Amino acid sequence: MDVAAWIERRRAPYAADPKKSRGRLVAESASPTRTDFQRDRDRVLHSTAFRRLKHKTQVFVYHEGDHYRTRLTHTLEVAQIARSIARALGLDEDLAETIALAHDIGHPPFGHAGERALDGLMEPYGGFDHNAQTLRVLMRLERRYAEFDGLNLTFESLEGVLKHNGPLDAFGAPKAAIADAAERLGAPFAGHASGEAQAAAIADDIAYDAHDVDDGLRARLFVLDDVADAPLLGDILSEVRGRYPALDDHRAGHEVVRRVITRLVEDAIAEGARRIDARSRRPRSKTSAPPPNP
Repeated sequence: MDVAAWIERRRAPYAADPKKSRGRLVAESASPTRTDFQRDRDRVLHSTAFRRLKHKTQVFVYHEGDHYRTRLTHTLEVAQIARSIARALGLDEDLAETIALAHDIGHPPFGHAGERALDGLMEPYGGFDHNAQTLRVLMRLERRYAEFDGLNLTFESLEGVLKHNGPLDAFGAPKAAIADAAERLGAPFAGHASGEAQAAAIADDIAYDAHDVDDGLRARLFVLDDVADAPLLGDILSEVRGRYPALDDHRAGHEVVRRVITRLVEDAIAEGARRIDARSRRPRSKTSAPPPNP
């Protein structure tokens, strides 16, 4: 599989096309200078809820140090990785970035511990789920525009956020707020969202897998030698120490994390390209569906 040939391509036939968007819940005139997906991205960036991510916990609370990840810095890193994967596979970079920027916008403070506490407090009202809250923010709670509540994002952006963890029925029946949003959008519970949404999802995994290591080293919860026998991390640590034997642990840790991200992104691109290529070569009947997104 010649991955370099894939990287040379731009918009692939399976990419989401903003000119063919299903539109918005409230119809709007097109922008003369931006595609619909670029406009979605800009709305997320300028939203109040996006700014609130800066003090929300990823793993460590923000006042423990300036260099630990918050939900905001994590989200920005996910967006960068999502764009890289989307670009390489010929997907729409702006849609992938929009979904990445919006995917955690409903997270409460104190990480998943805060979510569990809120879920218990809200049990009489259906509980609390950060994915459902994200959809409430995007579709109802932002109050910025004269003609509608929420951000009025395109169906493709909202479905991408709705399904950024996969099909809605993958883990049993979705919570009521998620099911309601899916019904409003006409999004089926089964099946993945676009390739752009899947790029954002794997970017999320890559970002927190790598940066939890970085934050853990910074907090001295473990040292580099503790990961010497870990899959992938141990091999990369051996590479770094073999090439830079005099490098101090601080820089060596950053070098390991950098290489982990690179390795995982390149693997995601290569595997995505391989699967798309294999699918496109498969014989299809006239009534068969087009090749799915990666």
